[in-house]
Amino acid sequence: MIESLKLGWHVVIRNWTVYKKDFLANISPTVADPSLIMVSLGLGLGPLVQSVNGMSYLAFLAPGLVASTALFTSFFESSYGFYVRMTYESVFKAMLTTPIGVREVVIGEFLWNFLKGAMMSLGVGLVLLAFGLVTNPWILLVIPLVGGLTALPCAALGLLASSFVKNINQFQTVYSFLIAPIYFLSGVFFPLETMPAAFRSIVQISPFSHGVSLMQMLFWNRVNAAGLLWHGGILVAFGVVLGLWSAVRIRRKLVS
Repeated sequence: MIESLKLGWHVVIRNWTVYKKDFLANISPTVADPSLIMVSLGLGLGPLVQSVNGMSYLAFLAPGLVASTALFTSFFESSYGFYVRMTYESVFKAMLTTPIGVREVVIGEFLWNFLKGAMMSLGVGLVLLAFGLVTNPWILLVIPLVGGLTALPCAALGLLASSFVKNINQFQTVYSFLIAPIYFLSGVFFPLETMPAAFRSIVQISPFSHGVSLMQMLFWNRVNAAGLLWHGGILVAFGVVLGLWSAVRIRRKLVS
């Protein structure tokens, strides 16, 4: 396993080497998107919303924006990005001619998505700090961990999509009927407590919703052991189950 981790790390290095060539272009959506959402929704809609869970609408939005960054960063990297590397660039075919095997490719992709999700979440956290929406700067030390953990099951969804689609255009269907619903309905834009119990139960199926809950606990200074164990445990469980399933599917795809 240690050897697989070492070889998988080479996949991370390869992805980082390519990514940093256009670093500013690659990170610009991370800075621009949450800023635009805060301006359009927070500042535009905020004055019309007196209070959400005892706080301003901007303060309510902040943790969800960080978690959303982990969701989109990991999903698009492991769906479109992975598919392009696999189908058009034949990156993995070249890797498989080296000591790197399918298992190492999958491990490397998950490591890369964890690190990228952590890095991007921290980037958004710094943007929110500049907006005055991070009341406790120490949470910036924990945000990357929660962002990385949130990214893992979301990355697994992207890898699963890559194993099922027949062409790159079909990712639009996955986004429309899977990613967009869990983004809009996981408590980012409105408190789940106001929704019917049946709806809240359905939302629990989404690993992303648990990442949002963890971020909200951090930002709102409501960290407690029970919440950490519940949301963190489910997030890890989703990561393991979906990760193993995606690994099996990707193995079939790469060796076919």
